[in-house]
Amino acid sequence: MRSSYLAYAMSVIVSRALPDVRDGLKPVHRRILYAMHESGFTHDKPYRKSARAVGDVMGKYHPHGDASIYDAMVRMAQSWSMRVKLIDGQGNFGSVDGDSPAAMRYTEARLAKAATFLLNDIDRDTVDFQPNYDESEHEPTVLPAAFPNLLINGATGIAVGMATNIPPHNPAEVIDATLALIEKPDMELDDLLEYISGPDFPTGGIILGRSGIRSAFATGRGAIIIRARAEVEEIRKDRKAIIITEIPYQVNKATLQERIAELVRNKQIEGISDIRDESDRSGMRVVIEIKRDATPEVVLNHLYRYTQLQTSFGVNMLALDGGKPRLMGLKDVLTAFIAFREEVILRRARFELNKARDRGHILVGLVIAVANIDAVIALIRAAPDAATARESLMNATWDAAEVEPLLALIHDEGNQVIDGKVRLTEAQARGILELRLQRLTGLERDKIQQELSEVAIRINELLEIIGSHIRRMEVLRDELALARAEIATPRATEIADYAGDQDDESLIEPGQMVVTITRDGFIKRTPLDVFRAQNRGGRGRTGAGTRGDDIVVRSFNAHTHQWVMFFSSGGKAYREKVWRLPEASPTAKGRALVNLLPDLGTDTITAVLPLPHDEELWEALHLIFATASGGVRRNRLSDFRNIRSSGLIAMKLDDGDSLIGVATCREGQDVFLATRNARCIRFQITDETVRVFAGRGSSGVRGIRLAEGDRVISLAVLNHVEATVEERSAYLRMANAKRRAENAAETAEDDADNVVIEADDEEASNSTDLLSPERFEELEAAEEILLVVSNGGFGRRSSAYDYRVSGRGGQGITNMTFSANKRGTEVAATLQVLDGTDVMLVTDAGRLIRVPVNQVRVMARQASGVTLFRLNDNESVTSVFPVMDDESEDDDGAAAPAAEGTPATGADSAPAKPDDAGTDA
Repeated sequence: MRSSYLAYAMSVIVSRALPDVRDGLKPVHRRILYAMHESGFTHDKPYRKSARAVGDVMGKYHPHGDASIYDAMVRMAQSWSMRVKLIDGQGNFGSVDGDSPAAMRYTEARLAKAATFLLNDIDRDTVDFQPNYDESEHEPTVLPAAFPNLLINGATGIAVGMATNIPPHNPAEVIDATLALIEKPDMELDDLLEYISGPDFPTGGIILGRSGIRSAFATGRGAIIIRARAEVEEIRKDRKAIIITEIPYQVNKATLQERIAELVRNKQIEGISDIRDESDRSGMRVVIEIKRDATPEVVLNHLYRYTQLQTSFGVNMLALDGGKPRLMGLKDVLTAFIAFREEVILRRARFELNKARDRGHILVGLVIAVANIDAVIALIRAAPDAATARESLMNATWDAAEVEPLLALIHDEGNQVIDGKVRLTEAQARGILELRLQRLTGLERDKIQQELSEVAIRINELLEIIGSHIRRMEVLRDELALARAEIATPRATEIADYAGDQDDESLIEPGQMVVTITRDGFIKRTPLDVFRAQNRGGRGRTGAGTRGDDIVVRSFNAHTHQWVMFFSSGGKAYREKVWRLPEASPTAKGRALVNLLPDLGTDTITAVLPLPHDEELWEALHLIFATASGGVRRNRLSDFRNIRSSGLIAMKLDDGDSLIGVATCREGQDVFLATRNARCIRFQITDETVRVFAGRGSSGVRGIRLAEGDRVISLAVLNHVEATVEERSAYLRMANAKRRAENAAETAEDDADNVVIEADDEEASNSTDLLSPERFEELEAAEEILLVVSNGGFGRRSSAYDYRVSGRGGQGITNMTFSANKRGTEVAATLQVLDGTDVMLVTDAGRLIRVPVNQVRVMARQASGVTLFRLNDNESVTSVFPVMDDESEDDDGAAAPAAEGTPATGADSAPAKPDDAGTDA
């Protein structure tokens, strides 16, 4: 079995599946072309039935089924399979949709003009022949190909234990590279790449990147990514469509459309409303209509990922070289072709030289006969028969004076000149006997002399070709130029620069997400538009499903393509894109962070920082760290640019301490720390107060001195505004008066419950003596607003001017006063907010409410605030974060209702009255 299988394997490798590097053909293709050439089915003759050509091949050369022969013949006639067609077909030869060709009895075919360049001179001893399977005929072992067909048309084959997959290339580029290699045989691969930019598929498309091409050309192996050519067009008002005009090589268009439809049905790809094929004789056109609310670019990226609109072509340039399979690079293939073609030219020259010498030899005999015509005629007339006449001519001696120069001219050694005499050879004698009488005229005698001169010139040319490598290369260049002029076509496949594999981020719809983290370490992201804005005092909606006594401890709003940095209780930093976080519905609990960050171990995430979307800003930014014990530290953001999957040490923490916040900052800004027991401090970021630490392992410096039992809960970075104490006081009095004028209808309950030290209008008007209108407008433009929320659901806004700048490390000032008749004994959060934005409040029961900040009054720093969130018994606010986009409002000022398809908010989310009276909403 071992010997039998080895023989079978070698037969498949050498005689069936692998192409020859010389002509780029497998045996079946070679036999088809040769049989059609032998039968005269050339490009300048009428079409013949395909069945006749298949029959000739099967009967003479290829003892296999007619189906395999016809399939190979059909492929050579398909413009989407061959870069240069070798068969000119008439009839149905299939389609790019995978349609089967018509039966061979219906189609007609003949050799394409390009095939003549593969077959030219095959009858001039240019290649070896071998017996066919029954030794009744002879077939060529290789065709004398005049162009590098292996590279131009490529090849695909599966043998035993090996396979080949060679892509097609542009004919002009391949021939130009061959010509350049002939000129400079020591040319390197980089020089060849200036001529051949990469594969050129007949179906067009776009090759992504050049690394795979270079690898394939250098080693013979490489992976090439091919992408369909697609454009986004507006087909009608507000409706866009993806138009596909070219698809990757060897992709079935009909199967591709079926796959897209299947993905749409299974909802693996969303945003497609219709798909149709508008291809016709003018070209390919597949239209994929996009829904109004979908992003065409994202849908297209999904199609690239999940369908054959993007494929990988694995190059394996394995071919037979000297009868042995060999993996070759680009230069190896071209070098082998040049060597083969030089041998073809040499063998052809020797064949033609022999023919020319034979003809010259006959012409010399004719010259002798014409010069001695009377004696020749007398000999012939005296002979009784042709054989005797031939013997008489050969035995006679003739004067060599006239022919001796001719013998030297044509290098003829067949006639020996002895003592000025020469004898005729048998071939010359036969030629004389076959001489027609009309050749004896003066004109014909001149033609014999002229032909002899031409033969002499041709013989010398052939001798020069045989004796000179340089001359053979000149002939090769001329013949390649002729082939190029015939088969060269413009490049069909574009090569685009590409960094690597397609980034998964391109598959993600850009948009805002709410990221929620629970105490037990579950994380998820939910689209922001799920949560509609409500008036303050509403009942909210369920925003995070929890398990057991788990509670939501952190939530923030971020873009899908934004980096998020996680800081653990052990002082390590991790980094992840928002779109990589698990997406879940508002009621789902999410995914455990320990599964998302496998090296987290037993640590918990204590701080989360969404980084700026534009990474160019990272160089100019610093990170400010704040711990629960009141410590702060400043580092460059660029120190955290490269974070491995196992994390990076971010800050050294003492036992029992934890990170409560990390924010980006710049030199000269202010750090604002707020504590649980309503204390706060504000100090400027300078090298004297908080220097930039070079390392990441230090614990930092003291930011605020805490009372026993207190801890820092919030960190904010504010812009530093140079203003005196008098200017700030005057501004606050004038701003409060302005706000009271704009909000005259405030409720009695809020006024009674909030301890606000405010000046009356007369005092405010007197403040203009200290603060000019211009200075007031300047300070107003730079004003920042802080929102303070208690764990009882009350909150208020205050001007940042109400918080003086002090030195680092002090005990701070009062941040909020708690009212006896309002719930709440601790501050849940203090954060900076902007007009026109919303804030999200999260409770330990997993409920969320989204409140416009404009509905929260601006009050003095000591005020206890107004109702933001009506809580159930034993429920507390645990997290507050800003939402950066607005939703539309109805004409009456109430928040717009949830869009159709948005989960209902439930009865406990009814909006409160605008005046926020103390009664239930």
